[in-house]
Amino acid sequence: MFHDKMKENPREVIELPRKAREKHSEAIYHIMCRSISEVMLFRDDDDKVRYLKLLKRYTDKYRCSVYAYCLMTNHLHIHLDPKGYDISKFMHSLNTSYVHYYNKKYERHGHLFQERFKSRIADSDSYNLAVSAYIHNNPKDIYGYSGRVEEYQYSSYGVYLKIRKDRYGLIDLGFIQGLMGIKSKKAFAYKYRKFVERHKDLKSVGMLIDNDIEETENEYISGRKIVVRELTPAKVIEYIACKLGQPISNVLSRQRRQNQFEFRAFVAYVLRVLCGLGYRQICENIYNITISGCSRLCDKGFELANQQNLIYAGIFGELLNTVT
Repeated sequence: MFHDKMKENPREVIELPRKAREKHSEAIYHIMCRSISEVMLFRDDDDKVRYLKLLKRYTDKYRCSVYAYCLMTNHLHIHLDPKGYDISKFMHSLNTSYVHYYNKKYERHGHLFQERFKSRIADSDSYNLAVSAYIHNNPKDIYGYSGRVEEYQYSSYGVYLKIRKDRYGLIDLGFIQGLMGIKSKKAFAYKYRKFVERHKDLKSVGMLIDNDIEETENEYISGRKIVVRELTPAKVIEYIACKLGQPISNVLSRQRRQNQFEFRAFVAYVLRVLCGLGYRQICENIYNITISGCSRLCDKGFELANQQNLIYAGIFGELLNTVT
């Protein structure tokens, strides 16, 4: 059928549907993003710092974890555990924020990233270890870093080896340490270095096989937890209203009293993070706000959940442990 149509009108452009992104509610991902041709994704170190700060902001906001990262001139790698959050929503928030910063700084317009980001599910222990080694060996092709990739400042490898502090508070070392079954931090740093060095010529993640993983007699404890992201919006609103002593009708109110504004902001944030709703869907549950207004409301809700205000932090903590 496709060839017949081309014969009828050879100049007609046939748009084939994009392949759906592979997702799973409990998946860990290897993320790769690349800039469009002839455009540097990071023109200077400040750009890399900004991206890492944004990555920290959104992992905190959506309660995700980063196991490894490496920022290169025209591409980047992230070993990301969204802990049940939608990977597309996460990367859209992160990369959109970076593009706004980049375009304003360099007085440009339009796209920066090449098509949509690439993602692959790391569905086994060996694959997760392969992703970690592959990402941390990435700087070997940068002039001056061959044989000393751990010194590259915009990779998490130095954090793993304890030769550099985690400046951005980004990295969760526990998962990979658990996979390797090593409880001692010092022993882990030593064995992890050996592991990464042994796979410095890894051309692709798929080249690592189960036999490459050293057997260990230690107990494997990952400590990884998946956050429930499918709470019912109506139940969430009712629960928060009860805890704050607010009538549910205040979610719909246009009044701008401080306590009502904070209530609506906190509800919007929880609907975004724990119910997996997009901004348009949130607007269906919290009336009288625009899409841009909803985004700002969620940001305020995030601040409330992370302030020293024990009321909001306590409610959020209770909801994190709620089972639908």
